[in-house]
Amino acid sequence: MFLGLDVATSATKALLIGEAGDVAGVASSAHETHTPEPLWSEQDPSDWWTAAQESIRTVLDKSDTAPEAVDVVGLTGQMHGLVLLDERGEVLRPAILWNDQRTAAECDAMRAALGKERLVQLTGNDALPGFTAPKLLWVREHEPEVYARAAQALLPKDYVRFKLTGRYATDKAGAAGTILFDLEARDWSAEVLGALDVDPGWLPPTHEGTAVTGEMTAEAADATGLAEGTPVVAGGGDQSAAAVGTGAVEEGVVSISLGTSGVVFAATGRPTIEPEGRLHAFCHAAPGTWHLMGVMLSAAGSLQWYRDTLAPETDFDDLLAPASEVVPGSDGLFFLPYLTGERTPHPDPRARGGFIGLTARHEQPHLTRAVLEGVAFGLRDNFALMQETGLARVDEARITGGGTQSALWRQIIADVLGVELATVANPEGAAYGAALLAGVGAGRWPSVQAACTETVAVTERTAPRPEPAAVYDEGYQAYRRLYPALRPIFHEEKTFEG
Repeated sequence: MFLGLDVATSATKALLIGEAGDVAGVASSAHETHTPEPLWSEQDPSDWWTAAQESIRTVLDKSDTAPEAVDVVGLTGQMHGLVLLDERGEVLRPAILWNDQRTAAECDAMRAALGKERLVQLTGNDALPGFTAPKLLWVREHEPEVYARAAQALLPKDYVRFKLTGRYATDKAGAAGTILFDLEARDWSAEVLGALDVDPGWLPPTHEGTAVTGEMTAEAADATGLAEGTPVVAGGGDQSAAAVGTGAVEEGVVSISLGTSGVVFAATGRPTIEPEGRLHAFCHAAPGTWHLMGVMLSAAGSLQWYRDTLAPETDFDDLLAPASEVVPGSDGLFFLPYLTGERTPHPDPRARGGFIGLTARHEQPHLTRAVLEGVAFGLRDNFALMQETGLARVDEARITGGGTQSALWRQIIADVLGVELATVANPEGAAYGAALLAGVGAGRWPSVQAACTETVAVTERTAPRPEPAAVYDEGYQAYRRLYPALRPIFHEEKTFEG
């Protein structure tokens, strides 16, 4: 049996799979996020460890699995967070999370220290408030007494790894998300660390996603119910582990996650960087591979907002059914899905959503379909930017997430993107990918690619249709002009605040 442990933002999940990749059990335990100041987001690392213990014990009990039957553990979890420990391994302050927005000044300082072009060239990314590096600079500037006591900087899942094994280690996919990493060399960047004056001794050794990083200590075994000596592999950040779970581990296979946010993820055989940093370029959890990733902040979240605001008593199926009768293009109505700002291809927190082109002939089904089409156009923005960056080909797009339950939405996305969509049955996301990485590390499969070929199941395929695709090609050209036209208004002082 292989156990995947996902230290996510809302909960820590433990998932057990058998040697055929079948799910034997799942359990999760929630933890709280704290906002001590506006735009801040923090968690107590001890809550992750408590949740990990509870989840592991529960999944073993629910699945009636003996501790000795678990061959190996794989880790995944939220990326970019910062956990600072002292020389004894004690937590110095609450962890600063990926969605914390306090570090705008520190991002500017990073660009000044290295130059934006060099920063992107080295790390594959521009400095953004969510990343780990600016969080370190913020602690140095605002909490010097904490910074002076720091001896180790870890990502959230790697703190749990430390509690399991007593060792400091991380995976190359997660480490790349700190932007302290040399993307091409697949290790910490001496140039970035030197420019920022960050002690390299604070950073753990990095490993490929399937490498064993330590073994379960007697203390951890007693706490979790697992067997002492159980190997723990490196795993990967949540997005790369989720891509393993969908089989997006080699060039030509793109993964689309249609959840609250929308993620387009493409594996690459070499480091591929968007020169302006508008796409994320990280190491993949699959050894020796990299990936490009684009993120739109409000995908299925746009539909959720629309339903909750304009049709709160309506079931989603009842809301979407009439939209299938509206012709592609929604009779000239567009929806901009920038309800919480945007990230790719417009890294702009002040971007705003809206319906554009409303006339008296438009009724609610038109608005509903326009929302579905607007999100699909946003996904196409990500595809287009990836292709401009050098993505060689797209043989298949594998789609997961809650939004895939709508056949209408899947068809619209296939038509807008002009590629066949393969729906993947993987409801457990990153935890499943972590379990597969663990299985490869234990020798069950010879490679991550082989594990995905054997275990990842496509349940349905949706092919693009020529006539709607032609309509959407024209509509997309209009859609992509809307943000540049409206940006000056979004950025007017005291306009669209909040």
